[in-house]
Amino acid sequence: MEWILLVLLGVVAAMFGSIVGLGGGIIIVPVLMLIGPVLTGDEIGHATAVGISLTVLVVTALASTLSYAKRKIVDFRSGWLFFITSGPAAMIGSALTGMLPAGVFQLVFGVFMLLVASLLIARDNMKPFSKQWPIVRTITDVTGEVHTYSYGILPALAIGFGVGLMSGLFGIGGGSLFVPLMVLLFRFPPHMATATSMFVIFLSSILGSGMHAYLGETDWLLVLALVPGAWIGGKLGAAIAVKLSGKGLLWLLRVTLLLLAGQLIIEGLRSF
Repeated sequence: MEWILLVLLGVVAAMFGSIVGLGGGIIIVPVLMLIGPVLTGDEIGHATAVGISLTVLVVTALASTLSYAKRKIVDFRSGWLFFITSGPAAMIGSALTGMLPAGVFQLVFGVFMLLVASLLIARDNMKPFSKQWPIVRTITDVTGEVHTYSYGILPALAIGFGVGLMSGLFGIGGGSLFVPLMVLLFRFPPHMATATSMFVIFLSSILGSGMHAYLGETDWLLVLALVPGAWIGGKLGAAIAVKLSGKGLLWLLRVTLLLLAGQLIIEGLRSF
């Protein structure tokens, strides 16, 4: 039963993550921390939960990226630019995770999830900036539709660093920040922002998970249990994201994040 629950957790987390570019870790990490004793019979520390999440995230992001690449909506050139800073920052964040006391991590992560949920709720009413940036990109997807947007190198590198740091620290992938910033600041089409975000998450997660593995903060048995579901969920989420609006699922995700954030904040406050 525990293995079945872990596989289902991988499917659900990866599916939601692929739809909105989160990567799934924002669900996996709090669930492992909150119901670890039920799943494994023992508590799962926050650093281990993050290490597991980032390792599984490599699989989730790869599955999503491959699906998106077939539809030609991944901007690989821009993705590599973001990765220049997001990769090293993910390693820094991963090294810092274990240094935080468990209660502080739960509280900070809970507040961060609350902000992410609020951003997901507010983003439908946000309008992209009209600024024309120096670098202009034009991509034609598999349907023949042409997408044009622009960005600046320094803002892109700064965003990459911030997203990478949050990714390594919390094991969330960083798409929760990446996608809205790409859409609002650089006017990326939403589907292309999600797809490109998953590509950057894939690259950054390799470095972040490698750091957690080096520090001994990865439970490989749990990784093996979550990986099959993560691969399936990543594929399903990518398929849903390009075919449906996903508004119902997005609202379910928003409510889920609010509930998990509330529980983490309560647990964090109780530790003081």
